[in-house]
Amino acid sequence: MSPSRAGRVLRIATRQSALALWQAEHVAARLRAAHPGLSVELLPLSTKGDRVQDRSLAAIGGKGLFIKELETALGDGRADIAVHSMKDVPSELPPGLKIGALLPRTDARDALLSLRGGALAELPAGARLGTSSLRRQAQLKAAHPAIRVEPLRGNVDTRIKRLESGELDAIVLACAGLIRLGLESRISARLEPGVMLPAVGQGAIGIECRAADSATSELVRALEHADTRTALDAERAFARTLGGSCQSPIAAFARVESGRVSLEGLVAEPDGSRLWRDRATGDAAEAERVGGELAARLLAAGARALLERLRTG
Repeated sequence: MSPSRAGRVLRIATRQSALALWQAEHVAARLRAAHPGLSVELLPLSTKGDRVQDRSLAAIGGKGLFIKELETALGDGRADIAVHSMKDVPSELPPGLKIGALLPRTDARDALLSLRGGALAELPAGARLGTSSLRRQAQLKAAHPAIRVEPLRGNVDTRIKRLESGELDAIVLACAGLIRLGLESRISARLEPGVMLPAVGQGAIGIECRAADSATSELVRALEHADTRTALDAERAFARTLGGSCQSPIAAFARVESGRVSLEGLVAEPDGSRLWRDRATGDAAEAERVGGELAARLLAAGARALLERLRTG
């Protein structure tokens, strides 16, 4: 570490959930390893998305409510960086902020947790499956129309307790969060992208910082994972072009291999009655163009009318 960094304290804004704290501590440990002598502290904050649990995210304003307070702490100088699950980060960031680094992506798939075990297709007709994600709801209903989708909010432990109490027959959570919390053994089945396309950014941890803070940008750049950046550039450009929000059942998943990016995207009716799904490939250096062009194709195919109806309805 250079003398100018000696004794510096880097402050990380984070949510207070067990998963968010794990992610923030993971980033802190990676930063300390990359920059010996750097002091890193956590600033745990409560967000509206965490506090309001009796309504869906769509009803209270979308996923951005999980990060607004963290971004405020960046803006007023209480924190230097914020650590996020990238699936919670809107495709448009506030002016003056940027994603300074993306860590290697963990399993991006969704996980089925069922008391009886087995695959999604093995759930009986009328089974109560918990999720408050319109993306998951739409794809679940398309794959298994006979199930009943029930609202499910709260942290990972709260959701699992509702399953264990018998209130629900199954729930769907992100594989990445379960893996990070040491709960991988709870997974009954991993839902492949052909059945359940993941949320934009799912499985990736991002570090947000002030765009003008070059010293902090230099510190976090050591954790950057190039292929994850390419994949998320494509996925987030897809969502940005669609103008998607938490009220919109939108999914996208990109893979990067041999300098090429392959992106699959989806827009769906919330009840799963119609799905617009397509894929696009291109040079990894043009990931954002690939995402934008795929979104434009889905809009032209009929998704535009659906998204406008959902936004105004």
